[in-house]
Amino acid sequence: MTRKKKIEYHSYTEGTIRYMSCMVCGSYEPVGESATGVKCSNCVMNIMQNQYPLETKPSYTPTGRPAGWHWMVEFVDKDGNVFHKGKEQPKLKGTLKPTKVNPVKKTKRRSKEQMLVARHKEKKIELKKAVQKQKDFINHNIDKG
Repeated sequence: MTRKKKIEYHSYTEGTIRYMSCMVCGSYEPVGESATGVKCSNCVMNIMQNQYPLETKPSYTPTGRPAGWHWMVEFVDKDGNVFHKGKEQPKLKGTLKPTKVNPVKKTKRRSKEQMLVARHKEKKIELKKAVQKQKDFINHNIDKG
């Protein structure tokens, strides 16, 4: 039976501490005197994550209720559950109609060019009004009001 020849990875000694290069990435780690190979903690973590991936659950699960429902004085969801300031009132279940919540309209962000065009239109309208006022003054069409 043939024995496998052990490969000893590059090492060096600094003072009394022996350092050896990682078998995977090559970074140096402190080891004992009899060590022939070493894997650093980062490589071990990567290997473990690849073999046994962590199953992460989504942190946010939507409830179907609108934002800020728990701050409302009274909120009734679509199942008829009644809440007073976020605390459920089981005695009142099914006695009230569901709360109708209107979604907040989001304003569309305008570009600089769009804002300049809008300002130009406003100034144009004001200028037309001023010109018409001067024409009315010249033609003796003065509003009495």
